[in-house]
Amino acid sequence: MARISPILAFQLIISSLFSSFAMIPVSGENHGFVGSIDPKLFGLQEEKLTHIRLFWHDLLNGPHPSAMDVVPSPTKSPTNYGLVRMFDNALTEGPELSSELVARAQGFYASAARKGLSKLMVQNFAFVQGQFNGSTINLIGRNSIFNKVRELPVVGGSGVFRLARGYALATTHTGDAAVEYNIYVLHY
Repeated sequence: MARISPILAFQLIISSLFSSFAMIPVSGENHGFVGSIDPKLFGLQEEKLTHIRLFWHDLLNGPHPSAMDVVPSPTKSPTNYGLVRMFDNALTEGPELSSELVARAQGFYASAARKGLSKLMVQNFAFVQGQFNGSTINLIGRNSIFNKVRELPVVGGSGVFRLARGYALATTHTGDAAVEYNIYVLHY
């Protein structure tokens, strides 16, 4: 039987102790695969409510369209039922496309209604400057585009908006798909 040196034995004991600490759940109690965690352990303080106002520009035509069909409508329906369109749209500070770029709206919308114009929208608002640079807000929901104001839920985010929740109100600003978004988001 091979002997272990005292130094190696000491290192194994210390290593074993440290690895056993890593297996203790953060909450201090073992709940199986689910447990409560104190948000302060992650540096999360009190939640804040932030209002963000942006303008979304969906360009379908011209030399540099920001949206394109990836699945054409399989029907001849006036609602384009079944159409899926991907987009990478500018989010600007003002209603003009030439206004300061704050973020990019990246995602897709699909014509989800056989009757009426209603879209399923899935989008990430990826901030490219300012205090939210590098963070995202995630929205998903129904957008009935002929309603004056539409509400979409905020279902998450990243960076500054990690664990975000809230809602966005969308209002068409001009006929060429400039949409004003007023976002009310709770985050840490």
